[in-house]
Amino acid sequence: MMQQILRDMYIDPDLLAELNEEQKHILFYKIRQEQVRRWDERENQENQENQDQEKKGSRRSIQWLQGCDGDVWVWVMGDAPGDKPYEDIIKELMGEKARRQAQQEAKELWRTKEAEIEEKFRDAMAKEKARFVAGKWKEETEDRKAAKQEEEHIQEKREEEERQQGEEEIKRAEEKRARELYISLEQEQRRSEKDDKEWEDPMQMRRSKMADQEMQRKARRARDEYKRQSLRAIEKGRVAGLSGLFQQGPVVGIGPTVAPFRRYSDVLESSSSTTHRPAPRPSSRECVLLWFKEEQTPKQAGYERNSTTIAPWFHGLISRQESETLLMNAAEGSFLVRVSDRIWGYTLSYRTADSFKHFLIDASGDYYSFLGVDQNRHATLADLIDFHKVGRYVSIETPCGNQIIWLLSNSTSK
Repeated sequence: MMQQILRDMYIDPDLLAELNEEQKHILFYKIRQEQVRRWDERENQENQENQDQEKKGSRRSIQWLQGCDGDVWVWVMGDAPGDKPYEDIIKELMGEKARRQAQQEAKELWRTKEAEIEEKFRDAMAKEKARFVAGKWKEETEDRKAAKQEEEHIQEKREEEERQQGEEEIKRAEEKRARELYISLEQEQRRSEKDDKEWEDPMQMRRSKMADQEMQRKARRARDEYKRQSLRAIEKGRVAGLSGLFQQGPVVGIGPTVAPFRRYSDVLESSSSTTHRPAPRPSSRECVLLWFKEEQTPKQAGYERNSTTIAPWFHGLISRQESETLLMNAAEGSFLVRVSDRIWGYTLSYRTADSFKHFLIDASGDYYSFLGVDQNRHATLADLIDFHKVGRYVSIETPCGNQIIWLLSNSTSK
């Protein structure tokens, strides 16, 4: 059975299943030995055959062709009938050799020429590719620059629209608040006139006057708070939150009229006026001039620090277009300060590399500060300018020049 398995190199699966592990290992070992024996046998046989062939190949011999006479057959070139002369045969052989050599040299020359053509073609392709890549990069750079400029333009336009919308909403809210205050003041005026007729006791009159003064102080504080909230809402875009201020608490009552519209201080203290220092902007140019003369001139606004000399950066009440015209030919970083006709304060006009920037300065309270951005408060306008010359907000370098429209001369002539 073992001999048959080794001869066929095959064992029936059923028979293999009946063997234990040791018998299987022995069987596989024997099969492997038989495979190795057969391999060695074939290798030896092939080596023997190769050796026999080599021996046969080495046994070479020459058998001479014999002629009719039994001698070695000999042919002399040119002597046999129909043969070419020896010189012609030599010429043909030389011509054939020259032709082959010329073909070989032509092939070598063509390979050299082809290599040069390929090299030139590769250089031309590389230059064309580099030119194409450079042109594409330049085009993409220009497209990115144009897209960035368009995005900045859209952003500026959107900011301007939002600012205008916020100012319109604040203005509507202001008008609504003014109407409410006017109605409240009218009612209070009627009550005051009625009470004036009934009051005869001097002590009662003094108490009434003290009460009126207290109400005026409360109204002034309410107006200042409303103005600060309004301006802060314009800069930060929180108009919706600001509108809720108009519905908080009852309307503060304000006393009767003390004097007609003659002085700016009277306008601020008048309880029957329909415009108690409007928060977003003054009502007219004359009102701005009066405000500057009554409130800002005593504070030395526009003057150098601790001096009676008007600062070279102060240009009075000029328009935005006029300020940009003055700064047009100035160096980058030049600035001027002008009285604003939008708020109770000033505008700092600043020259950048390619445009102009305008910053509002709040002067409605007892201090000076930039709206919405800088929370630093300064006692005078000169302090604010000196602080920001080395400060964090803008880099102010040099004043614009001596083209100044003095506001004091305008306000004095009014």
